Amino acid sequence: MATAESHYTLPLPVFDHPVKLLIVVAPYYKDIADNMVAGARAVAAACGAEVDLVEVPGALEVPTAIAMAERQAKFDGYVALGCVIRGETTHYDTVCNDSSRAISLMGLQGACIGNGILTVENRVQAEVRADPAGQNKGGGAAAAALHLIALSRKWAGQTKGIGFRA
Repeated sequence: MATAESHYTLPLPVFDHPVKLLIVVAPYYKDIADNMVAGARAVAAACGAEVDLVEVPGALEVPTAIAMAERQAKFDGYVALGCVIRGETTHYDTVCNDSSRAISLMGLQGACIGNGILTVENRVQAEVRADPAGQNKGGGAAAAALHLIALSRKWAGQTKGIGFRA
């Protein structure tokens, strides 16, 4: 069960130039996915970001769609949304680990991704985390992507160079 402990949340970044986000969602649990999308859209709107949305069959396809968009489209950042609820087999572990690992690897290569793929033990945990009026993990994933975009823009054009510094 989730605790009522409060955590510090960074203020949303402010942008001088428009931001374009792609939300990639796996609507396997449609009601949970819809809540997460609503939370992500609200946070994006608070920053003035333009949002596109695509749906994919499952959580394993989320990073693939993001990788395709990173190569072939013009987005500043990405919001990965979905829900994986533990079942009776080890498939849960595969989906959780592989989707998270793929998203992390793309992030290490410079893609600005907020990971909002829920990995929970049961539906009640998912509902609490997906609720925009509750834990709002969809909104949190959008905020993470927006913060990474702000960092990327802050550091854009700066190079360390090679060899000696002047």
